[in-house]
Amino acid sequence: MSETPEASIERFADRLGVVRDEIGKVVVGQREVVDGVLTCLLSGGHVLLEGVPGLGKTVLVRTLAQCLDLRFSRIQFTPDMMPADILGTQVIREGDGSARHLDFQPGPIFANIVLADEINRTTPKTQSALLEAMQEHSVTVAKTTHVLEEPFFVLGTQNPLEMEGTYPLPEAQLDRFLFKLHVHFPSHDDLHAILSRTLDATPPTASAVIDRDQVLALRQTVANVAVADHIREYVVRILEATHPERTSDAELVKRFVRFGASPRGAQACLVAAKVRALMEGRPHVASEDVRSVVLPALRHRLILNFEGEAEGVTPDAILERILETVQPGD
Repeated sequence: MSETPEASIERFADRLGVVRDEIGKVVVGQREVVDGVLTCLLSGGHVLLEGVPGLGKTVLVRTLAQCLDLRFSRIQFTPDMMPADILGTQVIREGDGSARHLDFQPGPIFANIVLADEINRTTPKTQSALLEAMQEHSVTVAKTTHVLEEPFFVLGTQNPLEMEGTYPLPEAQLDRFLFKLHVHFPSHDDLHAILSRTLDATPPTASAVIDRDQVLALRQTVANVAVADHIREYVVRILEATHPERTSDAELVKRFVRFGASPRGAQACLVAAKVRALMEGRPHVASEDVRSVVLPALRHRLILNFEGEAEGVTPDAILERILETVQPGD
């Protein structure tokens, strides 16, 4: 007997709540960021975490890995790193007698959860090594393609302030991330809680509360969420409004945007809106679900022109203006 939609939603909420609570034992506050990371995990996408050092980006990723009974790998990106350091390489193995053969030695990308720490500190050549893995969930080395085990989830971190010795991610790389999340400075009360937890003799740790099969089952629940035609139309109009040659309403777009978001941005909005609908206890996507995910899904997909960068205009300000001008049901 198949599970009813109501039962699926209840199961989704229960398991998500358990993971949230377990993360909350270690990570103080940052509820919006935690929900954004979980949204990307359950959407089958990847997430880019941006924030100054010391805000707990790496702690959040490590804690998530502890909550999930999945293989975890951390890659500390440096300027001298090569693609083979991430993907793996062919090594010579001794066989029977004097025979030798080439054997593939997998790199750290072969994990379920991959922390790409300070991803903008390595060269574009090495950054591009992630493109196939993030999009196709496979790695090609020496003309042989190796499929990565599902779920495959990349969490990149970067510091927005320090520019020396960094290489800004190219647009093609940014487009592979479902969300770009800003990790903000904690509140006054959260700072007290952080000090109390980290200075204890036994700092709190998280335990595994969900396994691989459960994660894949939750992803299937997300895939089954219904999306009405008028919601798809709403997402398309929002995406078109980010392109200066296609919009007639948002003056900020025409003045400050060089290129708008890609079709992958519309896909990100819809699949993330499905997760948000389930979080809200609904079996279908509503317009408020779409509006709640537009900023993290599209902010890294807008390319500003010189005037926009000189004026200090942010993609968030442009997207907020678009949401004011593009209303559902227009």
